Amino acid sequence: MPAFYFPHNFAVMNNPLSIRRATAADMPAVFKLVKELAEYEKAPHEVIVSAEDYVRDGFGEKPLFGCFVAENENDIVGISLYYWRYSTWKGKRLYLEDIVVTEKMRGAGIGKLLFERTMQEAVDENCSGMMWQVLDWNKPAINFYNKYRARLDGEWINGTLDISEVKQLLNA
Repeated sequence: MPAFYFPHNFAVMNNPLSIRRATAADMPAVFKLVKELAEYEKAPHEVIVSAEDYVRDGFGEKPLFGCFVAENENDIVGISLYYWRYSTWKGKRLYLEDIVVTEKMRGAGIGKLLFERTMQEAVDENCSGMMWQVLDWNKPAINFYNKYRARLDGEWINGTLDISEVKQLLNA
């Protein structure tokens, strides 16, 4: 048994809830939740991938991400999507890309269960820690992470280039 025992079945609002690893068949529901998150974050236009991309990228010979789903009465009501990154200072880290609970189920403890299952994954995979980002205006998420005594760093500035920009710069 791992150092931290994590049960996988719970009851939420008197309905059975399970936290389990996602399968390729879950990707349309995962994609729907990601789009819901993008709407909440006022950036639906930023989603340029599809559920088919998730299947290709998450379930091929070399999966690029892992995912847990929260399932309630055969409906996926939450996800935790993560991947591994390597820090030259810290070594292997789990990067939590998104944790999403559908709006109608927020406040029922599902986010807590998904986050704690993801923390257990970091332990099981011998990571040196976890990392994630949160928008500075997303007070519910900030409050959620503060309950775990997470260090929310305002010091680092994120840099991004879209692939079209990369190509343009390389051809300049």
